[in-house]
Amino acid sequence: MHALQGSTMSPTDRVEDDDYPAYTMGRAAELIGATPAFLRAVGEAGLITPLRSEGGHRRYSRNQLRAAARARDLVDQGTPVEAACRIVTLEDCLDEALRINAELRGSTPRGA
Repeated sequence: MHALQGSTMSPTDRVEDDDYPAYTMGRAAELIGATPAFLRAVGEAGLITPLRSEGGHRRYSRNQLRAAARARDLVDQGTPVEAACRIVTLEDCLDEALRINAELRGSTPRGA
């Protein structure tokens, strides 16, 4: 987890860190072509948990935005938000399991 204030990360580290909560809700919504309400909905469904600034504002990382964008694609195809969030979560779990399995077998999974 990242602290927004008093961080010991260098500016270069923050720019390169996909988990650094760099985006405000408005900017995050704009980047994925969604509304702030959609970001709140995927947060309530448990897909992402934005960090909060000292002022209480939600801040999102690039990794969180990738997950939210994947959910948005599913919602755009007619999938309910909660189901879309569950699908994205399960896909991530499967990808991680495949990665670990390949690592244990000494090979690289396809597409990695």
